[in-house]
Order: sequence, then structure tokens, then C-alpha cells
Amino acid sequence: MSDVKVFKFGGASVSTADGFKNVANIIKTYANQKLVVVISAIGKTTNALEKLLQSYISQSDDTKSLLANIRNNHIDIITSLGISDKSCLEDIHDTMVELDWILDEDPNQDFDYLYDQIVSLGEMLSSKILFYYLKHQSTNPEWLDVRDVIITDSTFRDARVQWDITAQNVTHKVPLMFQNTNLIVTQGFIGSTLQNETTTLGREGSDYTAAIFSYCMDAHSMHIWKDVPGVLTGDPKLFDEVAKLPRLSYREAIEMTYYGAKVIHPKTIKPLQNKQIPLYVRPFSDVNSVGTLISDVQEVVYPPIIVIEPDQCLIHISTKDFSFVAEHHLSKIFALISKHRLKVNMMRNTAISFTVCVHQILERIEKFQADVQDEFKTLRDDDLELITIRHFTPDIVKDMKRNKLILFEERLSDTVQIVTKSLPSMKLKE
Repeated sequence: MSDVKVFKFGGASVSTADGFKNVANIIKTYANQKLVVVISAIGKTTNALEKLLQSYISQSDDTKSLLANIRNNHIDIITSLGISDKSCLEDIHDTMVELDWILDEDPNQDFDYLYDQIVSLGEMLSSKILFYYLKHQSTNPEWLDVRDVIITDSTFRDARVQWDITAQNVTHKVPLMFQNTNLIVTQGFIGSTLQNETTTLGREGSDYTAAIFSYCMDAHSMHIWKDVPGVLTGDPKLFDEVAKLPRLSYREAIEMTYYGAKVIHPKTIKPLQNKQIPLYVRPFSDVNSVGTLISDVQEVVYPPIIVIEPDQCLIHISTKDFSFVAEHHLSKIFALISKHRLKVNMMRNTAISFTVCVHQILERIEKFQADVQDEFKTLRDDDLELITIRHFTPDIVKDMKRNKLILFEERLSDTVQIVTKSLPSMKLKE
């Protein structure tokens, strides 16, 4: 195991100039240690770039104003940070010019391809600002274009890492950079094909980027800095009473992220578990807190943990001739689910039907329905919510079902999953 620590800072960490200053202060605390710092896009920049992409695709009149807002937001932060290096503004300008060039062309490319070329630039902008601010603070950082090391296939918006090439790149390039510095700043969320086409690793994929670096370098530890005290038993935005979990096993963390817990990207844990690299989920408001430790600890008795996933869709599939849903039918259905990259959260098979709960990405769902319509009938329930309760109690399940229409429910020994639709509140007539 190396002496390198990998830090990941999300968009909430750098949503303002004060956020960048806090990140710099955390990094200074580890000034004598080797750090790879993975940074996400500033604040809501990814959302803003997605809105820009939609405007560009539809050739809307507000495309240029949306671009100007993104540019101005980044320049305002640079100004507030007092960065005196003119190279910073020049670098930001050059990155924004890349966007200008894309937007000047007709939107004839595949949507997922365009998404990766446009939305990925948020991480390029934030990492350059952090790099120049750290230079301004005399911390001698190096900036690494992550596309030079993380190589993926060409599955745009959900690229798969080519591990052998990526590991070779990381182990060759990063140690050379550490000969000149203890601090490397790079981007989360993005990679590149062998043809130098920018790809992304899936929404909120910066955690995964940090795990990739940790795995390839046999890192000492990985640290995710967030706006929460650690891993909690529920979303504090939804529940008044939540508790911090001081430690989790890799297994429990994988289960939580699989069921939709937002605190960690689902692909993050496996590379760390494979090499027994500990992961700390820590609050960026308290540099002295260790937060939650995720490692190969002995399983403990966990309290109920609730994960709520909005934007779900139930797809009900049945044969047109009322025949049994046999193995060859399921084989075709699963192949098309894979083809259209539907994220399956629950499924159930009966004699004449197959029901699946997926993330509500309508353009993918509609293409899937079009592909199965010759052989199957499909019905859809949109705008649903998936509630997962790990280590449930009867009272918790009862509370979570209150005032909800239950469309789908599955129970395992320690997990309940419920697909629900909220019912409007009802009042008696006076």
C-alpha cells in the first residue's frame, strides 16, 4: 500500500468562493502528505450545463444567455478568490471557447455523445480554478487532465473503465508528477476513449473517479468530503431524526448504494474492497472529524436505514397472446433492458407478465417500449417513488406506507422495498 491519500470534493464543497477557501484549508492540513484531489463541478453547474444542452438540442433562443450565466458564475468566483495569475482567466476562457465551438455547430450528433462533450466541461472549469487558487496560496500543486489516464469504452454517459490501460497510465504518470509536488488536482466524473473522445462515468461519478485512482495507486485511504457528518440513517432533508453511522462494512455500503443511497456513487466500493482500502465519508465543515469509516470491519447490528429514490417508473410487460412469459421471452427482455441501459431497481415475474421498476429516464424507456412492441404489450406507471428500508421494523414500514398508494412491494430477510405513489391529502367537507 502506498502513502498516497485520495480526496474527493463534491460540488457543494466548491459552490462559492468561501467553499474553495475551505477546501484549500483542508488540503493545507495535509501539506506534508501526498494527495490526489478529485474535484466535481461547481455547485449546480452540472444542472446548468444539462439545461444548456437541452436548449442547444432544441435550438432555443436562450442558449447563449445560459452559456453567459455559466461563464459569469465562474469568473465571479475567480474574482472573489483574488486570483492574480492571468493564466487562470485565460485557461477558463479557453475552456469556454470549447463550448462555443460545440454550440456553433448544428446538433447532429447522438444525444449521449453531445452530453459528454458539453457537461464534462464543468469539472474542467472547477479543477482549474482550484489549481490556480492553490497556486495563489503557494501550495505548489500540479494539474492533471484525467482524460490522459482514465480510459473507457465509448458508452457515452455511462462509460465503462478499461482497467488495464487505466492502471498502466496512472502508475506511470502519477508517480512522475509526485517527484515535483505532494499535491495533484484532477477532475471527477470524466474519462476518455482511446480515440480521445471525452466520456462520463455516470451522474455523480466523481466518487468513482477517486476510487479508480485509489485502486490503481494502492492508496493509503480515500476520503469523500461532504456537507453531512458522515453516512446517515436517512436523508436529513427528508427526515427530522437521523443518526450518523460511525462505521460500515463494505458489504453494507454496497447494499445501501445499490438501493439508491446518494452519499456514495454505487460503483465506488468494489475497487476499494478489492484492495482493502478504507473509505472515510467526512464533513467538510470539520476537518478533525473522521466521519464514517467504511472498511472490512466485522458486521455490526445496524439501525433501520431508509433510502428514498424519486423519479421511478414501473413497466408492466405481458405477451400479446396471453401465453406464459417463458425463458426465451425473459432473455429478449433482459437483452433490451441492457441495450437501452435501463437501471433496474426491482422486478417480478408471474406466469403471464413481467414487471420492472427502473429509473425514469423517459427517452430510454420509450425506445425500450418501441423495441418490444411487436411481441409484448407494455403499460407504464410514471412519477413514482421507491422506498427501501434496510434492517426494517414493522413500525417503520407502517410509517413509510402512510398516505401512499402501494403499487409494488418486496421483502427479504432484512430489506423491504416499496414502490409508491403519494395520495393527495383529503379533508372532510364541512
